[in-house]
Amino acid sequence: MTLSSPDRTSNSSEDHWIPLSDLMTGLMMMFLVVAIVFMVKVNKEAKRAEAQAAIASAQAAKLKAIAIAYSDIRAQIYDDLYQTFKDELPTWHAVLTRDLSIRFEEPSVQFDTGLSAIKPDFVKILNSFFPRYARVLSASKFKEEIEEVRIEGHTSSIWKGLNPEMAYYENMRLSQDRTRAVLQYVFGLSDAREQLAWLVPRMTANGLSSSRRVFVAGREDYNASQRVEFRIRTKADDRLEEILGAISK
Repeated sequence: MTLSSPDRTSNSSEDHWIPLSDLMTGLMMMFLVVAIVFMVKVNKEAKRAEAQAAIASAQAAKLKAIAIAYSDIRAQIYDDLYQTFKDELPTWHAVLTRDLSIRFEEPSVQFDTGLSAIKPDFVKILNSFFPRYARVLSASKFKEEIEEVRIEGHTSSIWKGLNPEMAYYENMRLSQDRTRAVLQYVFGLSDAREQLAWLVPRMTANGLSSSRRVFVAGREDYNASQRVEFRIRTKADDRLEEILGAISK
């Protein structure tokens, strides 16, 4: 009896499909690993985005709260100053602005040209103005919210016989001398002595020369550029700047 030989074709086929199936299994495993890695990465990115969104939301809420407080405290200070000085401001040639600046706009009342000695009429104004101004700002509802009270001296851009650069330097010296004279005078007023302990760490004298001139129809108003301002900076100003700086980074 003759035995038939093995089916070579069948064995060859099996030898072919076994490694192909292993290859497909390997590819599926690789795909699965890639898919898992991708999902993990997406999940991490989603959590990171969620955390960043939460931080942004918290910053926005904080900024909104400070902005509301900033607006409220400034409005209250403005209203109290207006009620205190509304009758005198016109006679003093002064204005109260929404940025909490009281601006004395008549230079001929304040100082002689090129000099820093306070003139008698401005002395009378300061005698009436400053003690009440100090009482408003140092009141319990405002005193912890005020960061700085600035006395600012401003000049025009001219100085007879000097070029613009040298005129700026001389006006800087003059404006500093004038604000220092005003600071020294108001600190010496007996009616303001009660507020002096509160004022000293907050009040500054700032000579600004002609850096903030007043222009009318595109031309400098030399008279209006010469002025003395009492300006208030609240703590909310600093908090807003800190948050805005952090957000912009």
